[in-house]
Amino acid sequence: MTATTPTEARHRTYPPPPALAATANVTADAYADAEADPVAFWERAADRLVWAQRWHTAHTWSPATRGEPTPEHPDGELSVPVAQWFLGGRLNVAVNCVDRHVAEGRGDTVALHFEGEPGDRRTVTYADLQREVSRAANALLALGVTAGDRVVVYLPVLVETVVVTLAIARIGAIHSLVFGGFSAEAVRYRLEDTGAKLLVTSDGQFRRGQAVATKAAADAAVAGLPGADADGRGSAVEHVLVVRRTGSDTPDVPWTEERDVWWHDAMAAADDVHEPEAFDSETPLFIIYTSGTTGKPKGLVHTSGGYLTGASYTHWAHFDAKPDDVHWCTADLAWVTAHTYEIYGPLANGLTQVIYEGTPAVPTPDRHFEIIERYGVTTYYTAPTLIRTFMTWFPGGPPPEHDLSSIRLLGTVGESINPEAWAWFHRHLGAGAAPVVDTWWQSETGSAVIAPLPGVTTLKPGSATHPSPGSSVRVVDDAGDDVAPGEHGLLVIDRPWPSMARTIWGDPERYRDAYWARFADRGLFFAGDGARYDEDGHLWVLGRVDEVINVSGHRLSTIEIESALVAHPAVGEAGVTGVADPVTGQAVAAFVVPAVPPAPAPDDVAGWRPEHLAAWRAESDRLRAVLRDHVAREIGPIAKPRDVVVVPEVPKTRSGKILRRLLADLVARNPLGDTTSLQNPWAVAQVDTVLHAPASSPSSERTPTA
Repeated sequence: MTATTPTEARHRTYPPPPALAATANVTADAYADAEADPVAFWERAADRLVWAQRWHTAHTWSPATRGEPTPEHPDGELSVPVAQWFLGGRLNVAVNCVDRHVAEGRGDTVALHFEGEPGDRRTVTYADLQREVSRAANALLALGVTAGDRVVVYLPVLVETVVVTLAIARIGAIHSLVFGGFSAEAVRYRLEDTGAKLLVTSDGQFRRGQAVATKAAADAAVAGLPGADADGRGSAVEHVLVVRRTGSDTPDVPWTEERDVWWHDAMAAADDVHEPEAFDSETPLFIIYTSGTTGKPKGLVHTSGGYLTGASYTHWAHFDAKPDDVHWCTADLAWVTAHTYEIYGPLANGLTQVIYEGTPAVPTPDRHFEIIERYGVTTYYTAPTLIRTFMTWFPGGPPPEHDLSSIRLLGTVGESINPEAWAWFHRHLGAGAAPVVDTWWQSETGSAVIAPLPGVTTLKPGSATHPSPGSSVRVVDDAGDDVAPGEHGLLVIDRPWPSMARTIWGDPERYRDAYWARFADRGLFFAGDGARYDEDGHLWVLGRVDEVINVSGHRLSTIEIESALVAHPAVGEAGVTGVADPVTGQAVAAFVVPAVPPAPAPDDVAGWRPEHLAAWRAESDRLRAVLRDHVAREIGPIAKPRDVVVVPEVPKTRSGKILRRLLADLVARNPLGDTTSLQNPWAVAQVDTVLHAPASSPSSERTPTA
C-alpha cells in the first residue's frame, strides 16, 4: 500500500455516492427542520416509536443555576440540572424492539445471526425473539424481579445476553451490563452501587480460543456483600442466574443452592407469552458505567422514551437503515455503542443483525471477513483500533478469496479515526465507494451527536463532519466563547437532547460537577474533548483535553501526532502521551506498534527471552530518528517525539480508546491503579518490560496496584 500523508488525507473529500443519495432516509432538509424547532423535530422522531399513551409535554429543562450566597457557598450553590422528555408518554421498550415487528407481519424476519467463537451458529427470527424475551420476562418475575429493580448482566456476546437485556426492559427493571472479561472487583462495585437484586452470568466463556471459567469470579463478586440500605445502595442480590455456555469445557462450576439458578431451567419453567406493561417515558432503562484506571466509575442513568427515540432515529438516519440490511456492530454488548447500535437502535428499526462472541484473530485473522461474507453484512460498524490492526495484518487489503461486496456502508466509533486508517477502511472494505460514517458520541450522550448523513455529507477522512440533526455543538475557549475556525477549543453541547444521561446513579451532584459546572453560566454540557472547526465547517475531534501535551507553551493534540505516526508504513498503531521534561515542561513520548514485529511478544512477559527484549529495544533505536523526522515534516518540529518506544501493543479500553495517561504513568513508574478492566491488560506488562526491565531479565515486571 502506498502511504498517504495525514495532510494529503485530510484534504481529500468524498461526496455521497449518487445512488445512495437518491434513496437516503434523511436529506439535507433535516438540518433546517431541526433548527427551526428542535423540540418539534424530536417529537417527530419519537413518533417513529409505538406509544401506549402519547406525551402531554414534549420537553422541560431546568439548567444548573446558582442560588443565593451562603456562608457555605459564597458564590451560591449550583443546582442539579434536570431534563425531561415526552412527559406523560408511556411505552414499552421491548415491545418497540420486538413485538411491534411481529404484529406488523415481520415475525419471520431474522433478528439475530449469532456466531460463537468456536464456530457454533444460531439464527433467531423476530417471532423467536418475542417468545424468548417473553419467557425470560416471566422467568425474571418468578425470581422476584419487578419494575424498578436493578439487574447486573455479566455475560459475553450471546443471544441470551440480548434476550435477558430486553426481558429486563420489558418488565420495567433496570439493567447494567458488564463486560465478561472484567474482574470480580469490577462486577462487585456495580452490584453494590446499583443495589442489584439479580446477577446474570455464565459458567464460562470462549475468549481468544480458550474456554475460560467465569462463575467463580461471579461468586467472588457477590460474596459477603452487605444488604441494601434505605436509599437502595449496597447489594441486595437474591439470585445468580447462570447461562450454560462452555459446559464440559469448564466442568467444575461452583454452586450455591437456593441462590443459584440455571438459565435453561428457569426458561423451561416459564411461559412464552407475557403481557407487557407500558412505563413512563422517564422510567430508567439502564445504568452504564464509564470505566478507566483512575477514579470511581460513574453509573450513568438513561431513561426509556428519550433514549430509545435517540437510538432509533440516529441509527435510521446515520446508518441509512433499510429493511433488508444486515447490520454488524462489532462492540461488546456491555459497551454503550452496543446498547445503542447493536441492541436498541437496530431492533427498534426491525433490522437483521450479526452478533459475534469472539475476538477477530480466532482462529485466523480473517475471521471478520469470513463473517461478513457468510451473512452478507451490509453495514459494518467498528473501532479505529481494529481497523489499524487490520492494516498491520493485511496492508494490501483483505484476502481476495473473501467476497465483501455486500458492504454498502461503513462506520467507526470509539476514538477519532486517523486519516490513513480511514482511507484504508474506505478503499479495502468499502471498495472505494461505501461511505464511512465516523461517529462522535459518549456514554453520556446515549446516541451519536456528531456524524455524517451518508446521503448528504461530503466526507473528509478523520473528521466526524457535522452535528446530527437535532443536536447542537460548539467549540469554545475556557470562557465559553466560540473560537475561530482552525483554533483548538473545547467541545460542548449547547442544548438538551432526548438520549442524554439524566444523572449519575445515586450521585446527582457528581453529575452536575462532572458535566455542567464548568460552563454553568452558559448552560453548556462539557464533553471533555477538544475539537476544532476547519475552514469548511467540518468538525475535527482532537481527543480528551486532559491528554493535550503542552511543550514550551505549545498545545499539541495527541490524535494529530498519532495520525502522523500511523501514516508511516513502518507503524501499525501509535499512542502518544505527555511526559515530564526539565526543559520544556512536557515532552512528547510516542509508543509505536510496528507494522512488522521485530520479535515474538507473548502476552505473558515471563515467556520473553533476553533476545526478544533486545530486538524490541533495537527497533526503538532504529525508528526513533525516522519517526521524529516524519512527524516534523507532517506537523512541525515542535511536535517531534522526544521518545519513541516500539511496543507489541498499547493498552486500550473495551471501546478501543488508548489509555494515554496510563502510558505516562508507566514512563514515570507511578502506581497504575486497577488494570483488569482493559481490553488487553497484558499490554501493561509488555510496555513496562520494554521500558524498564533489565536486559538480562525481560520477565521482571511491576505488578499493577489496585
